[in-house]
Amino acid sequence: MILDYIIIGIYSIALLVILLYSLAQLQLVLNYKKAKQQVSKNPIEPQEWPKVTIQLPLYNEKYVVKRLLDNISKLEYPSSQLEIQVLDDSTDESKAYTKKLTEDLIQRGINAKYIHRTNRIDFKAGALREGLDEAEGEFIAVFDADFLPQLNWLKRTIPHFNTPHIGVVQTRWGHVNRDYSLLTKIQAFALDFHFLVEQVGRKYGGHFINFNGTAGIWRKSCILDAGNWQGDTLTEDLDLSYRAQLRGWTFTYLKDVVTPAELPVVLSAARSQQFRWNKGAAENFKKNFSEIWCSKDLKPLSKLHSFFHLLNSSMFLLILTVAILSIPILYIKFQQESWDIIFYILAAMGSSTFIFMYGYWTSYKEIHKGGLVSFFKFIGLFITFFSIAMGLSVHNSLAILEGHFNKKSAFIRTPKFDISSNTDTWKDKTYINKKLSILNGVELLLFCYFIYGLYSAYLTQDFGLVIFHLMLTFGFGFISFKTLFPNH
Repeated sequence: MILDYIIIGIYSIALLVILLYSLAQLQLVLNYKKAKQQVSKNPIEPQEWPKVTIQLPLYNEKYVVKRLLDNISKLEYPSSQLEIQVLDDSTDESKAYTKKLTEDLIQRGINAKYIHRTNRIDFKAGALREGLDEAEGEFIAVFDADFLPQLNWLKRTIPHFNTPHIGVVQTRWGHVNRDYSLLTKIQAFALDFHFLVEQVGRKYGGHFINFNGTAGIWRKSCILDAGNWQGDTLTEDLDLSYRAQLRGWTFTYLKDVVTPAELPVVLSAARSQQFRWNKGAAENFKKNFSEIWCSKDLKPLSKLHSFFHLLNSSMFLLILTVAILSIPILYIKFQQESWDIIFYILAAMGSSTFIFMYGYWTSYKEIHKGGLVSFFKFIGLFITFFSIAMGLSVHNSLAILEGHFNKKSAFIRTPKFDISSNTDTWKDKTYINKKLSILNGVELLLFCYFIYGLYSAYLTQDFGLVIFHLMLTFGFGFISFKTLFPNH
C-alpha cells in the first residue's frame, strides 16, 4: 500500500510539471499568433556598411568544408568590409584540405584567414574566443560547417542593428534534407516548432531568447561586455545569450530569413547532438538561473519562461519517469477500485498532450499549409515524433543528470556528409559512431517492457494507456533497430 502511494505520488508530480510546462508553451503559441498579426517594416540600410567578421568553427569537416567556403565567399557584401575566419580545430586529413581551400580564397583577393589551434581548449567556445581576439569586424557572424546562408544574408541582417542596444540578430534554420528519411523529418518537425513558435513567442512576450550557435550575428561589443565565450557548458551559445540579456542587451529574431542546413542522417549523430543540447541546457540552468531569479529587472513571467526554457530538456526525465511508472499504475488502478477519482485527475493531466499537439500543428501549418489532408499527415508525424522522442528519453535523461550533477564531458561534434548533393554514399564515410553501450541494452529492455505493458492492458482489461504504450514500444523499438543496424 505504501509503495502504491509512492508510485502515484511520483507519477502525479511528473504529470503536473509536464502540464505546467505545456501551459507555458501554450502562451508562447498565443504570443506567436499575436506576433503574426503585426506588420513589420524592414529597417533602412546603413549609408556605410560596417565591418563584419564571419567565423566558421570547424572540426574534421572534410565532406562539407568546400561547400561551406564556396557559399560564404559569394555573400553579397562590400569586400573591403568583410573578413572570413576559418577556425579549424581539425585533427584529421581535413586540416590540410581546409587550409588549401582558404589559401585559394586569399589568392582570389578575399580577406580570409586560416586559424588552427594545436589544442581544443573549451572546444567551439575556445575557437570562437581565440578568433575574436583577432577579429577586425564590428559585427561577428557565426556559421557551422553545414549551413548555407542565402547570398543576401548579411544585407538582410545587418540593418537590424539599428539601435545600439541590439546585441544579436538570429535567423531561422532551414533544412536542405528535410525529407531524406524518417529521422530527418522528425528532427525538422521539432526544430520548426522551436524556430517558429518558441523563438517568436518569447521575443513577442519580452522574454529571453537564445542565439542558436549558428546562423546569427553578434555585435562584438556585446560578446565582450557579457564576458566573452566560455567553455564551462556544452551549449556556449545559450550561456552567452543569457549572460548578454542579463546585461541588458536586446536580441532580434528574424523568422523570415531562413538559413538552410543539413540535419543528421544517422542516429548516432542525432544522439550526440541531442546529448550536447540537453546536457548543456541543464548546465546552463545551474550556472545562470540563480542570477535570473534574483534579477530586479525581469518580470516574474519572464523568470518563469526562463525557468522552463533552461529546464525544457529535463522534460525527458519526467517523461521517462511517467513511462516507466505507467505499467505499475495500471495494476494499482486494477486493484484499488476506490481510487477512481485519483485516476480521473491523472487522466485530466494528460491534456498536456493536446496542448503540445496544438503548438506543433501551429508550426507545421505555417510551413506545410493547412487543410484536412495536411492535418492527417501532421497527426501521423506528431505521433511518430513523440514516439521516437520518448525512445531517446533514456539517452537524453543521462545527459540531463550529468548536466545537473556537474559531470564534465567533451564537446562531441555532429558529423555532416553533404547530403544535399549526394544521398547515396554517406554510409561508407567516416565519422560514423558504431559503438554500442550499456544504454543501448537498457533501450532494448524497455522495448520489451512496454510490450509487456500492452499485454498488461489485456490482463487488467484497462485499455486507457494502450496508445501511450504502443508509442513507447514503437519509439524504443525504432531506436534499438537503428542502433543495431545504422545503415538501414
